[in-house]
Amino acid sequence: MRIPKIRLAILAVSYLLLASCIQPSPAKKSIVAEPSDTVKTVAGAPDTVSLIHGIPVDSYNIVTGKVRRNQFISTILASYNVPWNTIEELLRENRKVFDPRKIRTGSSYSVFLTKDTLNRADYFIYEHDPTVSYVFSLKDTLSVLRYDAAVKKLLKYSSGSITTSLWEAAMEKNLNPNLSAELSDIYAWTIDFFGLQQGDRFKVIYEEEFIGEESIGISKIHAALFEHAGNSIYAIPFIQDSTMSFYDTTGASLRKAFLKAPLRYSRISSRFSGARYHPVLKIVRPHHGVDYAAPAGTPVVSIGDGRVTQTAFENGSGRIVRITHNSVYSTAYMHLSRFGPGIAPGVYVKQGQVIGYVGSSGLSTGPHLDFRFYHNGYAVNPLKVDAPPVNPVAPEAMGEFQKVADGYIDLLETISY
Repeated sequence: MRIPKIRLAILAVSYLLLASCIQPSPAKKSIVAEPSDTVKTVAGAPDTVSLIHGIPVDSYNIVTGKVRRNQFISTILASYNVPWNTIEELLRENRKVFDPRKIRTGSSYSVFLTKDTLNRADYFIYEHDPTVSYVFSLKDTLSVLRYDAAVKKLLKYSSGSITTSLWEAAMEKNLNPNLSAELSDIYAWTIDFFGLQQGDRFKVIYEEEFIGEESIGISKIHAALFEHAGNSIYAIPFIQDSTMSFYDTTGASLRKAFLKAPLRYSRISSRFSGARYHPVLKIVRPHHGVDYAAPAGTPVVSIGDGRVTQTAFENGSGRIVRITHNSVYSTAYMHLSRFGPGIAPGVYVKQGQVIGYVGSSGLSTGPHLDFRFYHNGYAVNPLKVDAPPVNPVAPEAMGEFQKVADGYIDLLETISY
């Protein structure tokens, strides 16, 4: 829904006043001065010339592609008959501008080939990400120039109501898909997103980045309100000990000792039970965990800081990772397809770190994660664990925090559902 222009102006002014409470991100500097041109049209006589990064498009046959796994810039250029000595000189003399070791799998590139019988590559454009491109000149003067796109940040406000999921609520309002992921991260410790109810709703103030008219993502969440199961949970940003975190209106941190779930975008296929019919063994026995059905390869994260105590293939449990979080709590992650990078017994992991990937190893009818939570060595229902919060706003900072909270609450109240 739209906010009247005068109210939106108040929103923007209030945001500027509150922005001093948030640490600004350092400005990005480009190696070259020129901004990125997607396509520029230059009026001339007798024809109109279209340019990409100053290159006349109509003068070349353009071949596009994407960087494949384990592919190098040098091999791509060589495949278009660029001599190896030219490639070596180009990369050596321009290593301060472009590091060929940082090429990304899946990034796009374009090769500009002459239209004569030589079919020579004169230019090569590598699009490192939506904001940064590199133009390789392969003509008489070899060079590599970096182009930074002109990124526009817009302060936006949005709201939505849940019918099935947060992601679908965002889609219904034509919001950036990343917004639901950002909100999930902020509220991961306080809201079970597998247990959202119809009628739950949210409001959010955030910054979205654009190149031209194309959105390239959410750069920052400024504040949010999530109404879940009759409770209104505010997310108020505040800097404490040089770290920005989100807090509720009482100053309690939204970050708890444990995440509500060890993976995103899945569904619960089997719950904690004292008597469950096992789909493989065809018998009734206790199921002391929660099964999350998800595609094979979905990343599985540790729900809290801790030490890995076991990585093994354990009969019916398949590939399993066990983590001890403290003297009271421990967790287990079963049926993994493989372990996460560097995950081994004795390794310390952080909350949210990938420890494995969804699979179907052991006794399993399909890809899923069997997640188990232990309290003093006894299995408890993960969906009913009330994790203790981390440090709240310090008493001496509560006055400053309350001013910030009141300002953001007023802003959120101007947004209609």
